[in-house]
This record gives sequence, structure tokens and C-alpha cells, in this order.
Amino acid sequence: MELNELEERLGPFCRAMYVDEETKVSDVYAMPGHAGFAYGFSTESRGTVESWFLRLPPPNVKLVGTADVLRQVAVLNALDGSTVPHCSIKWSGDDPQWFGRPYFTVPKLEGDVIRIESSDWVAKLDESTRGEMARQAMTALASLHRVDPAKAGYLGDPIAFDDDVTRWDRFVEKAADPERMVLVPEVRKLLLDNIPQEAPVGIFHGDFQWSNLFCSATGQLLAVIDWELVGVGATFNDVGWIATFNDSKAWADNRSSSGLMPQADELIAMYSEAYGESVPDVAWYRALAAYKFAIITGFNLMLHRRGKRPDPTWEVTKESIEPLFSRARDLLRG
Repeated sequence: MELNELEERLGPFCRAMYVDEETKVSDVYAMPGHAGFAYGFSTESRGTVESWFLRLPPPNVKLVGTADVLRQVAVLNALDGSTVPHCSIKWSGDDPQWFGRPYFTVPKLEGDVIRIESSDWVAKLDESTRGEMARQAMTALASLHRVDPAKAGYLGDPIAFDDDVTRWDRFVEKAADPERMVLVPEVRKLLLDNIPQEAPVGIFHGDFQWSNLFCSATGQLLAVIDWELVGVGATFNDVGWIATFNDSKAWADNRSSSGLMPQADELIAMYSEAYGESVPDVAWYRALAAYKFAIITGFNLMLHRRGKRPDPTWEVTKESIEPLFSRARDLLRG
């Protein structure tokens, strides 16, 4: 949606939401880096100025999966009253009169996501502060996994463990550089042969990593963000995911963690302490995360090269496809 059209739509929307015909809308802008369409804007009503984040799905797509923004509404509403830092929904709905598609709005926060590049803001914090940031993150994750999934019934039934392995098959077939996928059959079989038994099932984030943790300039966790991949299923998948993104053995040299933040084993220990229990079969969840992201990389590399979703960073990340598969195999072999 063009910004001028959005601004025209935001006017009547905000006047209706505030129940104030004098409400003014300003500073409308597009926000980068989101699977859907995300925008920022400000309002002035009855002398009060506020800033907001608006999320819409892409136009002309089937409203399922990541395009179903009401899934994010469901989980954010479920988190109200919990100890998980998050942005509470201000306005949401599926009435097409406002934007022609479903939407939700949350308050805009002041701060930034955790970035682990050596030149970024996190690098300027001392080691103890960075460690505390990690502890806040893993505590928030443990709290999320204790939330009753019945509070977010819109998310549907749990994803079966074997489905969470096999649902990636169709992406393997479409991946670029198929020679990098040679370990897929072996790792896939190991995953299916070693599925954890009696593992906890609940709400999972789906992409729990540093770049989806929004903090103040002093390192206080303000909100877990970007819930596009939220669902109900194996909660420990989130632990495996963030562990994989902080495991130097899973990445090529040009993509390994900078070491600014605590690494996999320490993060798992922080989670276990906050959760109040150990994480049995954690190697399996780490292996699944590595397997998934290797396949995702191959698929996104294909989209990039075909011009469907240009992003040259996948040409760098591709060098970690084989290390990710190898790390998954090693973890499963013990």
C-alpha cells in the first residue's frame, strides 16, 4: 500500500478508534524487515500525542500462516497478564473498510533489537549487561512456554513432532545448489528415528533469536517481537533455535557468532534455571533447528536468484548450509 493511500485510510480509522473527529495522523512511514507490511505512524487526540506500529498482511495473498496476522493478535492477547515482555494489542480486526485486509496496531517502543555485529550498540555494553540481557531473554522464553495454549485457541491444534520434520521436504526439492543438500536424507532419518517422547507441548515463538528481542538502550528487554511463526507444538524447539544461532560449530567462519552474547550451552542452562526443569533431548531440538535453517537457506537462495525475493545475504549464508547439516548429524549421533 502506498504511503499516501495509507495515510488517507488512517485518518478515518484513528478518528473512529479514538472516538474523536479532531484526531490527527502524522509521520506515516514504512518499516523494513518484515514478512508482511509494517508501518509506523503518530496520532494526536485530545492533546495527547502517541506513536504506533501497524501490521498488515501482503495484498492479494491467502491469509494463512505468516500472512494471517490475527495469529499474532491471538498470542499477544494471550500474553497479557503474563511475565513475558510484549506489545499489547491496541486495535485489531478483519473489517476490510479500514485497510482492505486484517490488521493490528501496538504501541511503538523506543529502543532497538539485539544486534551482535561488533560495530553495533550491543558491543558497547559491558559483558555483565550482555549476560543479563541473555538471562532476561531466556526467562521470557521459559515464561512463554508456561502460558496455557487454550488462551490462544485461534492458533489451532499442535504440530506433530514428525510433521515438524517432514513438512520441510517440499522446500528441499526447490532449494538452490542441490549439491549442498546431500545430508538431508541421513539427518531426516535420524530426526524421525529419535523423536522425543512425552515432551512438553505449548505455545512456541518459532523464530526466537536476538534480532526478535527489543530492548532499551540500557539492555532492558521491552518486548519479544515478530510472532509470524507462532504456533502450538514442541516448545523446546525455541530453545534449539536460539542455541543453533549461537553455536559456532553450526556455521561457516563467515557466519559464526561474534561471541558478544552467551553461547548455546550457557543459554540452555539459563533457560533450564528459569523453566525449573532440565531440557531433555535438547540435542534433538538443536539438530532440528539446524536442519530447518539449512533448508530454509537453500529455499531463500532460490527465491533470491530467481528475483522473487532479492536478498544478497543468502549468498553469504549459503556457505553454512553444509556445516548446519553436519552439526545436526553430529548432535543426533551423540
